[in-house]
This record gives sequence, C-alpha cells and structure tokens, in this order.
Amino acid sequence: MEPSCGEAAFLLAAVNRLIALGGASQSAPPPHLDGVELHAASAEAASDLLRAAGVEARVAVGDFFTFGPTGSYDAVIGNPPYVRYQDFSGESRARSREAALRAGVPMSNLASSWAAFTVHAALFLKRAGRLGLVLPAELLTVNYAAPVRRFLLERFARVDLVLFEERVFPEVLEEVVLLLAEGYDEGPTDSFRVFQFRDAGDLTGTPVVRSWKPDDLDAKWTPSLLSREAHSAFSSLIEGDDFTTLQTWGETTLGIVTGNNRYFALSPQRAAELGLIPSDLVRLSPPGSRHLRSLTFTDAALDELGAAGSSTYLFRPAGEPSKAARSYIKAGEVSGVNHAYKCRIRPDWWRVPLVPQSDLLLTYMNADTPRLCTNRARVHHLNSVHGVYTRPEVKRLAMDYLPLASINSMTLVGAETVGRAYGGGMLKVEPREADRLPMPSPDLVESTKARLVEIRPQVGGFLRAGRLAEASHLIDDLLLVGALGMKRSDVRALREAHAELTARRVARGGRPGSAAR
Repeated sequence: MEPSCGEAAFLLAAVNRLIALGGASQSAPPPHLDGVELHAASAEAASDLLRAAGVEARVAVGDFFTFGPTGSYDAVIGNPPYVRYQDFSGESRARSREAALRAGVPMSNLASSWAAFTVHAALFLKRAGRLGLVLPAELLTVNYAAPVRRFLLERFARVDLVLFEERVFPEVLEEVVLLLAEGYDEGPTDSFRVFQFRDAGDLTGTPVVRSWKPDDLDAKWTPSLLSREAHSAFSSLIEGDDFTTLQTWGETTLGIVTGNNRYFALSPQRAAELGLIPSDLVRLSPPGSRHLRSLTFTDAALDELGAAGSSTYLFRPAGEPSKAARSYIKAGEVSGVNHAYKCRIRPDWWRVPLVPQSDLLLTYMNADTPRLCTNRARVHHLNSVHGVYTRPEVKRLAMDYLPLASINSMTLVGAETVGRAYGGGMLKVEPREADRLPMPSPDLVESTKARLVEIRPQVGGFLRAGRLAEASHLIDDLLLVGALGMKRSDVRALREAHAELTARRVARGGRPGSAAR
C-alpha cells in the first residue's frame, strides 16, 4: 500500500521492482497494490497510470487518517505529506492524533503531520510486515518525534535509516531520511543501523554502515549522524568518569517572565527620565544573550551596557511604589500592559515575580553553541537566558572554571545532539536539555584548573573575536589531549563532527519549511 500516493510514484516503482524480481509478468499479475489519496483528480490520474502499467490497483479517495487500519499488508511504502504544525490544525490534526492513539502513541500539539502518519501507516501491516517511508530528518532531531522513535523501536524487529550527506530533493527544500523498518509486531529492538551515502545517486555503492543504541527510547537520534570515529570518541567519554552532565554541576532553570519586556526592562537613561528611584528597580542582564559570549559577566560590563542604552534595570518596586513608579504604573494601564496574560494573573500586575540571581548564565538561543557565563555582577535574568544554580560543594569551582572548561569539542558536539534546530538555524536548548549537556567532571576541572588559568586570557580573546574554533582547540589540547591522553585523531573526529552537525543545522535553518510533495 502507498498512502497519500499522489500519482502513484511509489506504486509504479513497486510494479517495476516486482517484475524485476520475477514476482509479476504480463501473464501473472503482481501482488495486490492499493493506494490512498486525498485529492480525487490525483487519485484518478494514479489509477490511469497503474492501468497503463498493466495493473488493476485500487486507489481510494479520502483522508488517510479516516481509514481504519487493516493489519493486512506485507509492506507500506511512500512519502508522507510534511505539513508543519502551524498549518496542521482543526479536524485534520484531531483525526491524526486519534489515529496515532490507536497505537498508544500520543502526539504533541507541535507535531507535524508526518509523525502521526508514520504510526498510522504501520498499523496497516500484518505481522512481520515492512515499512519504507521518506521522512524529514526531523525524525532524528526533534522532541515531538520522541513517541515515534519509541514506537519504531518497540514494534519492529529491525530499524534501518538511510542518511545522505547532500540534499536529495533540492526542489522541495527538505532534508530527508529513508526509514526502512522490518518485522512489524516482532520487536522490540534496542538499536538501529545507519547507512550513510553521499546522495541518492550513490545508493548502489557501498555505504558507511554503523549501529546506534539510544541512551533511552525517547532520546534523540542526532548522535547517529556522527562518523564512526566521532561516535567512538564521544561514547568513550560519555561512558567514562571524566565527563558528566551539566546537571551534575547544578540546576538549570528558566528566567524571569515579565509579560512585556518593552515595558518592564529599562535602560538607565529611561529610568532617570521617569524619575524612578533604586527601590523601584532591580539590576538586570539585558534582554537577549549577545552580551554573554565572554566567560564572565561583570559589574563593569553591566555599566558599559547601560551607558550604551541597554536595558540593565527591571521595573519592579520592592515595596510601596514611589510617586514616579505609580505614574509609570498608570501609564502602563493606559497602554494596556496590565491586560497581558502574565500581568493580569498577578495580585499586583506590575510586581514581576523574581527568580534568584544565578551563579552561571546559560545562553539558550545560539548561532554557534550554548555559552556558560559566570554571573559576577549578580544580576537577575529574563527568560531569554537560563540560570544555572550550582551545587554548594562545586560552586566555587564552577564559577571560576566551568565556563572556560566547557569550550571543548566534546561539549560542543553534545550541544548539537541534545539541543534542537530553530528558526534561522539557531540552536535552542531548554533547561531539561541543558541538564544533559556533556561537561568535564568536577575532578577533571579541579586537576587542570592551574593550566586553565594560564590559557584563560588567550581563550577569552578568541571568544571576544568570535573565533570559537580556535578557543576550543586550546581547551581540547589541555583537557582532552593533555589531561585525558586522547589521540589527536579522535579529537579531530569530534571537531569534524561538530562542524558537520552545525553545518546541517544552519543549512536546514537557512531555508523555509515547505511540503515535500
């Protein structure tokens, strides 16, 4: 069966393949072929093309999600429609979620159409059946696909993925992966194989093949994109004692949610114009994270930003507002700020709930990689960055050295595997994902802190100049090669993996989302 068959491209290819295999001829028709297509004109065209090929196939017209699973097909093949969640709503979304739930697979509101489609398509297979789909590479990398990944590993005996170094369908602006799953209802399996080719024309060649076992069934499959050498180096560090996770160092949380940053975040000049007094204001890391690309955020840096017009204060009267603050509150009500959801649910709409000043600040929208920055200025932060609250026993070590030690290739690769690609190719890391960021262990940092101090000025200079690669090379040489004795070839494999994963993310973000059909 080919669901969402369009003009039956996959069914026609199936006819040719069956003939080549000797399973069909003019005198012996091929096994039964079916299609489903939403648009009547396309369904009619598909039927005509199949008849012209000598096949009497049945092409039903309708929404695939309205067809109840039959459990009767040896194989389901095709190319699901890629409809983004923004355009996938109403009855269509409701039907898709209901179809996926038949298999016990819940779908997030952020899921694109292909996710539920993949699950629903599998339900049409008989035991030991095979599933072959062209899917977006999001299968590997996005959180909403976690239930699909779990379903595939739980229900199939074998799962293979075919990846391409170059874009296969340039005209459809989508990076794809071929999913080949066998042995339906004969699972589970705890791993999958990855076949990597340069492009579709290389499919007849010899692929790079490796196996990947996810940490857990819901984990992203992004690490499967690593080369064999990078995978080996990455896994050995993860499984050893010298690298841990950021969660070992402390707790990562969201920042302050104001409801209206333009109103609540003020520059020193604006605060002075309004006549606000110190008790009306709280010192603030300005919105965004551009200013947190160095190793430390200091009082001097805060003052410099304020002098340049950045919003380094949060309007947040601690007690009774001053006269000037009351005037500003009235102005906010005139302009409707108090009607924003986060404002109107507060007892005093203008009193923003604070979160404590964190020890470290972590950028979560990144063009290159998440950065840790020591909060020496002891400022509050908005939800444009995360706060890391370190454990008491490692607080001093973390604040003095962790932002520096984290600029290593292992952590850079780890960020690409736990984070998610966002609009414009940005790498977004939520607190739960940040918890899993690979970090040098406290013992490793403690044993190398004297040498970290020596190279700190040079690393800081590279970071200020936007030369992340050079900065990470210095840390790699100190931590990975010097302290851990890693082979330079293994470190080089990690560097190349980071460059490749970053390039994939940027390439995906540099083009608009679109349907693949």
